[in-house]
Amino acid sequence: MTGLASQPGNRRLEEGGLRLALVDDDDDFREVVGAELEDHGFAVTSFPDGPPLLDYLADGNEADVIVLDWNLPTWNGIDLLPQLRRRGVNIPVIILTALSGTSFEMAALERGALDFIDKSRGVPVLARRARLIADAAKLPPGAPVEDSVDHGALTLRPRLSRAYWRGVDVELTVTEFNIVQRLVDNAGDHVTYRAIYDCVHRSGFIAGSGEDGYRTNVRSSVKRIRNKFRAIDPGFGEIENFAAFGYCWRNPPTPA
Repeated sequence: MTGLASQPGNRRLEEGGLRLALVDDDDDFREVVGAELEDHGFAVTSFPDGPPLLDYLADGNEADVIVLDWNLPTWNGIDLLPQLRRRGVNIPVIILTALSGTSFEMAALERGALDFIDKSRGVPVLARRARLIADAAKLPPGAPVEDSVDHGALTLRPRLSRAYWRGVDVELTVTEFNIVQRLVDNAGDHVTYRAIYDCVHRSGFIAGSGEDGYRTNVRSSVKRIRNKFRAIDPGFGEIENFAAFGYCWRNPPTPA
């Protein structure tokens, strides 16, 4: 196929393997990351831009997950997302980028990406999240999962990084799920901003403006999480804020 460069994913798909489409205009990055993802068990097909990916899918080829760079020659990754949806492509998409600001992450999630990963996080993190997202997408609605955790109206499925509120998938990203799980694991107790941030970033990592800049990132993430729950249940109020400290997930009421 014309337009493709550095396709490390031509090997036979092993049993239980996943097909990953990687779109990035940096030839060296695409080659290195594609090879590392194959070491993690993915069959990778790489593209230098969005149009070759669209042609590939239009020819009847498939993928279990798509990883898009933010900056691409023809369209930005988030602008390619609606193009995929208009063509009926519902493959889960991860945005992979060096743009780590909260506004970029929110824009990607609002356009339909299931996760937003900073390139500095490394291939092992990308591989783990891609596998979780792809595996979850393959399950039929209501499929049983052995490691389900129930907490009042909330059901967590940690192996798949999925959360259900009153039986409805909240459609959290992996990062958002990790935050909810941290809060629920400490239900009834306060969890600090620092602890919430450290559950999705390495301990001691600082982001945002100033020494406590991570607070802004945590507030934005929790706001987005609340909005997703409230889209299902307008009365949702399980996440309580404690000013200058952090958040708490309320324990379910004790039956009378």
